[in-house]
Amino acid sequence: MWFKNASELVQIAESHSIKISEIMIRQEVEVTGQPRETIIAKMDENLTVMEKAVERGLEGVRSVTGLTGGDALLIKEYINKGKFLSGKLILDAVSKAVATNEVNAAMGVICATPTAGSAGVVPGTLFAIKDELNLSREHMIRFLFTAGAFGFVVANNASISGAAGGCQAEVGSASGMAAAAIVEAAGGTPKQSTEAMAITLKNMLGLVCDPVAGLVEVPCVKRNAMGAANAMIAADMALAGVTSRIPCDEVISAMYQIGQRMPTALKETAQGGLAATPTGRKLAEKFFQEVLTN
Repeated sequence: MWFKNASELVQIAESHSIKISEIMIRQEVEVTGQPRETIIAKMDENLTVMEKAVERGLEGVRSVTGLTGGDALLIKEYINKGKFLSGKLILDAVSKAVATNEVNAAMGVICATPTAGSAGVVPGTLFAIKDELNLSREHMIRFLFTAGAFGFVVANNASISGAAGGCQAEVGSASGMAAAAIVEAAGGTPKQSTEAMAITLKNMLGLVCDPVAGLVEVPCVKRNAMGAANAMIAADMALAGVTSRIPCDEVISAMYQIGQRMPTALKETAQGGLAATPTGRKLAEKFFQEVLTN
């Protein structure tokens, strides 16, 4: 069940008439030498961590720096008023993605998917579609294995590191992983999952990593919100039969090449982008002064 890229994932899934999540489970069993039950139990633990992070974030948390916090609760309250413009399901995914990353910024426990800075997209979308699709615990665990399979592909053919490839490699990858998993959860085909991944990722190519003060807060938290929305729309497009003219593996390759050419100032160094704006610099100065004072 070994695979290196998205096309091999589809080939294996179609030739054996199994889901991508099943391929990932079997590969984990082969790689680790652990029983299937152990592999699934570990993913179940990850799911629990994600669930608790979403719940805590929706109650309202604030980071030590004060740069982030409380936005997930604001979105939740906005949804409850019933006068929103976007779809309720998308906004729900956004609120839960933000909730997770606010917990991360507040030094809470999260599950890196694929990184801490992009940890909100996958659980945000998963817990949003849970009731819509009547997902069982098993289905939710499989969602994570599907997302993991595409994260594996990106990590082995490009990068999931903001320092190496910009935020396209973090939130971009997370968004693509989520889109692919949403498709499988909704009953789509393995090929449609790759289309969703491609559609998502190619619309986040070139996204820079420019954290203010070098902290995983601004603009990271809100980027997870947009990543979640992107994943939901891309999944719907793929399920509708829309395809990407550029194959998934080529999109991932393009992301790698863009990351290689991206200036160092735009790869997690806090030397460019939003971090280098007048306000970004003032926030950084204020933070470091407080650190030195304390």
